[in-house]
Formats: sequence, structure tokens, C-alpha cells
Amino acid sequence: METIFGNLQGLKSSQLKQLQRLYHQRIPGDRITTPDFSQRLAAISTEVNQPVCAYINRRGQVIRVGVGTPRQTQIPPLELPRYGAERLSGIRCIATHLKPEPPNESALTAMALQRLDALVVLNITGTGFTRRGGGATGYVKEAYLAHLTPQESRTLITSPAALKVEESQIQSPSWNISPPLDLDDLAEQDLVDLVENLEAEFQREFIAQEVDADHDRVLIVGVMTSEITPLQFQDTLVELARLVDTAGGDVLQTIQQKRSRVHPQTVVGEGKVQEIALTAQTLGVNLVVFDRDLSPSQVRNLEMQIGIRVVDRTEVILDIFAQRAQSRAGKLQVELAQLEYMQPRLAGRGRTMSRLGGGIGTRGPGETKLETERRAIGQRISRLQKEVNQLQAHRSRLRQRRQHREVPSVALVGYTNAGKSTLLNALTNAEVYTADQLFATLDPTTRRLVIPHGETNEHQEILITDTVGFIHELPASLMDAFRATLEEVTEADALLHLVDLSHPAWLRHIRSVREILAQMPITPGPALVIFNKIDQANSETLALAREEFPLAVFISASQRLGLETLRQRLAQLIQYAVDSG
Repeated sequence: METIFGNLQGLKSSQLKQLQRLYHQRIPGDRITTPDFSQRLAAISTEVNQPVCAYINRRGQVIRVGVGTPRQTQIPPLELPRYGAERLSGIRCIATHLKPEPPNESALTAMALQRLDALVVLNITGTGFTRRGGGATGYVKEAYLAHLTPQESRTLITSPAALKVEESQIQSPSWNISPPLDLDDLAEQDLVDLVENLEAEFQREFIAQEVDADHDRVLIVGVMTSEITPLQFQDTLVELARLVDTAGGDVLQTIQQKRSRVHPQTVVGEGKVQEIALTAQTLGVNLVVFDRDLSPSQVRNLEMQIGIRVVDRTEVILDIFAQRAQSRAGKLQVELAQLEYMQPRLAGRGRTMSRLGGGIGTRGPGETKLETERRAIGQRISRLQKEVNQLQAHRSRLRQRRQHREVPSVALVGYTNAGKSTLLNALTNAEVYTADQLFATLDPTTRRLVIPHGETNEHQEILITDTVGFIHELPASLMDAFRATLEEVTEADALLHLVDLSHPAWLRHIRSVREILAQMPITPGPALVIFNKIDQANSETLALAREEFPLAVFISASQRLGLETLRQRLAQLIQYAVDSG
């Protein structure tokens, strides 16, 4: 039996049968509708005293009948047979309307969300009327034909470099609405000609705005709750845009919502979900990134309603780690973190389950395991955990050997992109990869450094280790997986806490790093705060930092400023650590 969607309360069995018979109607392939079908739909709508929508494919077959408005009966994006910014869905909607007015914005938005070939709104009389000259009773007073039109402003997108996170200014989709038509005029409209011309224009526009196929076109969604300040919220969104950029995505727009608490099913409210879906359609987005962790059910609900992939901040970070890991240990730890994160999210993905097509959230050593059974993934996790534990034991033996030789060690810690690798290169002439990106290096790198002894001023050799950059709310799965890197922090005699003084949120970065250090199972050694990139900081910031941190060292690793002072202070730090240890 054909399914009827929408508000069916109070309908009689005879009315349901009339609605079901609509599935047996056939419209000529080149016509949008016929007078007979329109009048039949209007008659049923009059009898049930509710709007009725019929969805028809390009073969002229009725594929869905709903009781309610186009917004209430719209087809979920993942159920649409065709979907894409460069084409239409291949479905048109014939809808009745109880008031004598043009299509409202709600109906037009539903048309845009589904990328319908066309939307026909039949304004009905409510009681029917006799046509002039007698004859059959008619129920349609007038009809409107609406369709999408290309929107050239979609090419004017925000580049990641120039991203400004402001209140979202959604570009309204473009559509065309005809003047009032009678049914005979409507029946003469050529559907094939309309669709072919529209899709040719959409294709031209899509090619004009298309970026590198390897890059995701990303829409960022931020939710501000009462737990954080507006400034912290803006910093979080800017950082997320940097993360997406580092992962290889292009941020086209940012949507924000202020809520007292997140919605348990969809994080944002129903209206905002519709706005996200419409913006994604308008901009040709293929990935939506949220600024917070999402539960598996929230991801499923959002993907069902928006129709494209949805990932959270943790998944973006995992993707970056998958791209950056070079050593066997790093790759093992990335795969372990990915599988532990993805395991509860495998069920219910539907059409989005297959994630091997490339893009953010699909890369990494563990990607080929994502579609296997839960048990197999659990076994893989167990094996990886054993290998990571073996590596941990191996690193522990190496550290004991170093300690036996009584070589002092220092760990470089700091927020991601603070310049730790640049400083290591400047101090030791190492050749560690550096870039103005978040998490440019993941694997710990240890180098020898000769500094003056704190008391005798003679040359002494120490080991300095570059560690993975920290980040605000570092995902728990990464804290667990990157134990080997973080152990370099806990086992070091002292820490050099590097801070990017040119970053607007440098104080918050210091707090984030200290919070992560406080979670370590072993209390780290004494730390020396080093403010980096002083050549890019303004005088007010420098003065504030000197006042707040009078014992800190101020340097520019890239310009090699202040390195001699750093070596002397490092020697004093090592001496203090050794004496107190």
C-alpha cells in the first residue's frame, strides 16, 4: 500500500483511499501537471480541509503524497534520488493552498532545500465553483509556478585567509514565481525545456565557483551557551576555521546560534537546522563542521536533515593527526584514536556510512576498517593498544638509559602553532618540519643541545624534545592515544612553556596548556614561560605580559631574537631542577 505522509489525524478511510489513488496517476513526461490531476488534487484537499502535496518524478509518476504544506511534507535530503549544487533533484511538487496568495517563503524554502524541478501552488476555492457555460465543478481558483534560478553571488565566498567570524548573513536562494495562471496555461508549460535550461545554468555556475576537488567546501556551525564568554566563543570559531584550513578544507561561511543549552537531538534548534541546510545548498557546501563534540545520534539526526556529511571538532583534529603522523608510533596512535572515536558512530550512518571517498574525517591508517563489524574493530583496537603499550615500554627503557647517563632533559610544550619546532631548529640546527599551521608536527623529536652550566659556566649537554602541540579541550581519545608523546613531558627534568604572544587569546592558551599539564599522571618538572613571536606583538601586549609574568623570557625564534638569554635561563632552570630533584 502506498504511504501517505503528514498530518493524517481525523481523516476517514475513504479520504485515505482517495489520497492513495493519486499514486496511480500518470502525468505526461514533458508536462508539469495536467488540469485533470490539479483538479483532482484540489478536490481531495477541499474535502479533507488541509493542504495536500503530490511529488512527481520526471517520468510523470507520483512518488510521494503528503497531507500538509510543502515544508511539512518535504522529502528528507538523504531520500532524494539526486542531490548536488550543479543539478536539480528530478522531482516537482504540486501543492494545494487554502488561501488565495502566492507561494510563501516557507514553501519556497522547502523547494530550495529539496532542489525541486518546480513547485506548483494551487490556490483552491474551498467549496468549488461551476465553470462558465456550465460543466464540471472546479476547485482551483489560480495557480503559481515557482522554480529556482542560478545565483551568481554564490561565487563570492569567503576565503579561509580572510575569514571573519561574524553574525551569519545568509544569502537567500534565488527563485522565480510566475504571475497567477489558469490551469490551461499551466498545462502548456514545457517541463523538459524548463529543467534543461535551469540545469545548464546551474552547471555553468557550479564550474565557476568550483575549487580544487581535493578540498572540502565547509560550513562551520558554532553554538554559544552561557558557559563561555562572547570573546571565548569567537576565539573558538576562529581556531576551528584554522583547523579546517589545516585539514585541507575551504571555509565558506560560519553560522552561529546563541542558546541556553544545546538541543539534545540536533545541537541547534529546528529552524537553525533548516537554515544550515539551505545555506549548504546555496553555497554548494559538502561538509558541515560543528564547534563541539557531537554524539552519534546527533550526527545521524543532522545528516538526515541536512543531507551532507556532518563532523565535529574532534574529527577534524583526528583528520589532521592522520595526515601529519610520520613515525610508526604516531601512525599506530592515530589509528587507535580514530577507531575508538568511530566505533560508536558506525551504526545508522545509512548512505553516509561509506566514508572512503576522501575528505575531512575520512583519512588515516584506520580508514579501511571503518566499515567492518564492531567485533572486528574491537579486536583491532585491542591489538593496537598492545602495540602502543609495547612502544611505551620501549620508550621507557630509552629514557632510563638516558637518565642512567645523567643527561638532563627538557620538553618543549605549548599551544599548537606557538613555534616549538621553529625554536628547536633555531637552538639545535635541527631540520624539523615547520609551517604556519596547527599541529604541523606530531611525532616527538629529541635533539642534543649544548648550554653553559648553571654554576660553573662550563659547557654541558642536555636533551631537548619537541612535543605535540596542545589545544583547548584536547579530545580525551587523543590524550589517551598520545601517551608516548605526553610521557616525554612527565619524564623531563624541566619544561619550556612556549607561548605565541602575537595571538589575541595568548592568556587563554596559557591556561589551556596548564590545565592539560595538571591532568598528567605524574607531576611535570618546573617550567619556564617563554613568549615567542615578540616581533609580531604590539607594545601593550608586551607590557601586559612582562607585568603578569616577570620571570618569563621574551624571544622571536624565527628572527633568532633573545636566544642567548634563553640559553642562560635554561641553564639556571636545569640546575634548579637537578638540585631540587
